[in-house]
Amino acid sequence: MDNSELQPIFDFMRKLAPFDTLQEQTIKQCCSTLTIVYYSKAQKLVHVETNEPQLYIVRTGAFEVSTQQGELIDRVGEGQFFGFSGMLSGEKVVNQVHILEDGLVYHLPANMFDQLRGNCYQFDRFFNRAFAKRLRNQGSLDRSAINTARITNIMSKELTTILPDATIHEAAILMSDKRLSSLIVVEQQQLCGILTDRDLRSRVLAKGLDGDTSVASAMTRDPTTIEANSLIFEAMLKMSENNIHHLPVMSNNKPIAIVTSTDLIRSQSSQPLLLIGQIQRQSSLESLIQVSQKIPDLLYNLISSDAKAIEIGRILTSVTDALTRRLITLKQQQLGPEPMHFCWISFGSQGRQDQMAGSDQDNALILEKETNEEEAKYFKQLSEYVCNALNECGFPFCPGNIMAQNPAWQLTLNQWLQQFSKWIKTPDPTALLHASIFFDMRPICGEVTLFEQLQKTVLKNTKNNDIFIAALSQNALQSTPPLGFFRSFVIERDGREVKGIDLKHKGNALINDIIRIYALSAGIDEVNTSKRIEKLIAQSAIDKDIAMNLLDAWEFIAHKRLTNQGRQFNQSQTVSNYILPDSLSSLARHQLKDAFKVIYEAQSTIKLKFLRQF
Repeated sequence: MDNSELQPIFDFMRKLAPFDTLQEQTIKQCCSTLTIVYYSKAQKLVHVETNEPQLYIVRTGAFEVSTQQGELIDRVGEGQFFGFSGMLSGEKVVNQVHILEDGLVYHLPANMFDQLRGNCYQFDRFFNRAFAKRLRNQGSLDRSAINTARITNIMSKELTTILPDATIHEAAILMSDKRLSSLIVVEQQQLCGILTDRDLRSRVLAKGLDGDTSVASAMTRDPTTIEANSLIFEAMLKMSENNIHHLPVMSNNKPIAIVTSTDLIRSQSSQPLLLIGQIQRQSSLESLIQVSQKIPDLLYNLISSDAKAIEIGRILTSVTDALTRRLITLKQQQLGPEPMHFCWISFGSQGRQDQMAGSDQDNALILEKETNEEEAKYFKQLSEYVCNALNECGFPFCPGNIMAQNPAWQLTLNQWLQQFSKWIKTPDPTALLHASIFFDMRPICGEVTLFEQLQKTVLKNTKNNDIFIAALSQNALQSTPPLGFFRSFVIERDGREVKGIDLKHKGNALINDIIRIYALSAGIDEVNTSKRIEKLIAQSAIDKDIAMNLLDAWEFIAHKRLTNQGRQFNQSQTVSNYILPDSLSSLARHQLKDAFKVIYEAQSTIKLKFLRQF
């Protein structure tokens, strides 16, 4: 190539780390040795010559590096590299490079790469660090037990069972001999219940029953179970959500083992469970505030472990749930037992189980009946204590005052039913604003049947309700993804300050809105977005391709939002939902645009599906 052809290559290379640390003459020498190759997406894979290793420098395009088994190692875009691992390790190249989009790639020969490493310490250090990071990424699936480890790795290998007509005396002897804290109760290989040491204390000893009492009369019937192929974090969430310490493990509808909280504590993914355990042991608000200071570290560790955003949201929410329950318990120890049945419910991100950094409170009370002055005072003190304590623990007050301490949201079941009925029958702007919050509701503590009656009636009224769903759809279309002409990003500004792209309100929230519309129209009782999608697909209530694309887009946007928050936290910056496009690689920008395009197309679909007759 002559100098005119080399100039644009040189201009690119001299700004590219670590080549920017080299002398100008050395960079020109590199440019003269480069081979330029065009890769088409139709080729699918880059042919990597194992006998002639090279450094591949991406000028344009996007690529994905994976193992032979298809496990993702890295995504590579403009200004990034692949091919260096084999040259640094000296091992045969076995990874595959998939072509995600057409692009130009510069090939730097191995001898020039070795020469540069030998002559420039910064250059050598850059690729050694990149190689170490690649190794970490390749091994992250094995290291991050919270992400991929299954309960089969930690559950008891031997299942000890007992018949329901056996006596408590026989069960106690068996538990003592086997040094067990629980027994699975089976009849004809089918799970009947579970008998735990807590059952023995509360249902036998505390009631003065003798050893001849049958196991059936003391066991917990229809216990919460988990499938054998479930992840460790799923077992952890089930235990924390149901306040239990034993989970029968099922396979083909038969119990095969049991997993305990002790098993989880011993596992590598125990950090969230340990934090929840600490919360449950605290006896004062001051100590709970101290424990809550560990939540940002938990979030940062989860982000660093590359756990999925969906999983991180559920784990963080389980911590918030545990904190809320503990605060309610502490205040009730002071106030005494509740004067009537009640249910503490959550809305919004806590309701959907997708909390992230900076999530505020959205909660309320369902009361069994109308209160007198004394009863009203009890719930006023309880709700104000819990809401103020949550604020002190790092969960700020709701800007819209949607909190249990607000008398407007301390309603009887009948009053809640009337309120939802009004929103559904008269979907004015205020009602639609509330719909985006209140219709994602979940019980946290108290009498769950109150919540179940409310949800059942609400869904009955929204299912196939064309007018309400149309209004909800029209409202959801008021906000659109931040894409302008030619698919350029639309950046939000606050005066002169460039805030960036709001990944929450212009990304994840729009997907939540779309899926909520489908779910309410179909009468689906799930509130978590991913679980709503699963049920919608199962009921053929949504096009599967649209649903899966939305799920992928939600995960990608949420993951970028989390990693950006992790970076902000690590650099002691204010944690926010905004990200600047320039902080992303060209590949990430490309993928973010694709995710926003998925949202735009899904919005067009709901417009056709739910608004065409209006």
